[in-house]
Amino acid sequence: MADRDANRPQLHGRRHGRRLRTGQRTLLAELLPQLRIHSPERGNHLDPPALFRPGTREVWLEIGFGAGEHLAWQAAHHPEVGLIGAEFFVNGIAGLLVQVAQHRLENVRIYEGDGRALLALLPDRSIARAFVLFPDPWPKTRHAKRRFIAPESVRGLARVLSDDGELRLASDEPAHLRWMLEHLTDSPDFAWQARRPQDWRERPPDWPPTRYEEKALKAGRRAAYLSFRRRPR
Repeated sequence: MADRDANRPQLHGRRHGRRLRTGQRTLLAELLPQLRIHSPERGNHLDPPALFRPGTREVWLEIGFGAGEHLAWQAAHHPEVGLIGAEFFVNGIAGLLVQVAQHRLENVRIYEGDGRALLALLPDRSIARAFVLFPDPWPKTRHAKRRFIAPESVRGLARVLSDDGELRLASDEPAHLRWMLEHLTDSPDFAWQARRPQDWRERPPDWPPTRYEEKALKAGRRAAYLSFRRRPR
């Protein structure tokens, strides 16, 4: 797993969930090493295009990809794009690896660890689209500092996104939704793209549902889908 900054509030709880199946453990041992992103030497940045095969048109980033359904869908529907996913939870990584193997996805790379650490490793203007979908809302007030969307990460996303690059956010928790909106609309670097309520109440057609989202909807929670553009520098 990638190193974490001990001075930062921890965003995550446990790293492991239920016991993995034999096939998942095999993928972690054999496939993950082929897709794993290693941190460069201190002071250096990653070279995102170099992580993928020649001809990759642009690179997209998903931070906290859960079980990987969204990231795998985007990779399958955009073979010309390189997809970088950051995830701390081992079971989520295993879930993505199953889909990569099943669909023979060659344009996926995985960073194991804190998405904030990955942002620090990426060069300026290196990401064309970023996703932060249904991050842990940490609903208790004393845990708010653990939320991923915060001034530091908003500045990091603004730095790595290319001009006019898109940032997509989603949440099914009202207080967390307000939190994300406040932080993004306070930033001079981002412009919210919503022009009517349907723009954030309805999931766009190129935004596939995930198991987490379907579970939330069945429980009566309503999801919101936010799209921001990185203002030109």
